[in-house]
Amino acid sequence: MHDLEIEYLIRSLGIGATYRGYRYLSYAIKLCLRNEDYLLSVSKLLYPEIANKFCTTCSSVERDLRTVVKVCWERGNRKYLQDIALHPLSFKPTSSEFLDILVGHLLRYNMKKIIS
Repeated sequence: MHDLEIEYLIRSLGIGATYRGYRYLSYAIKLCLRNEDYLLSVSKLLYPEIANKFCTTCSSVERDLRTVVKVCWERGNRKYLQDIALHPLSFKPTSSEFLDILVGHLLRYNMKKIIS
């Protein structure tokens, strides 16, 4: 998966690179695409890995990811998020759910490219 595809998806959701969570989200998606087990242990595996990479704390990673989810939900492209989720979203997703939606979308998108 190319970094540009990940960044395009994040920006399409209305999340700009001015948020610290943008870089964390991009890296989190890359990790989850390589190993989906990260989606099963977000707090215990994923956040520490991101914190280590960016020389910060797990709580900072968690907070900044929550911020980008909130930005997407309140001021971003909520309709696009709901479209790629493949199910109705009545409430703002958690950071884990948000990651799962984005990773699932990119995996489906890549499968379509392979099949075509």
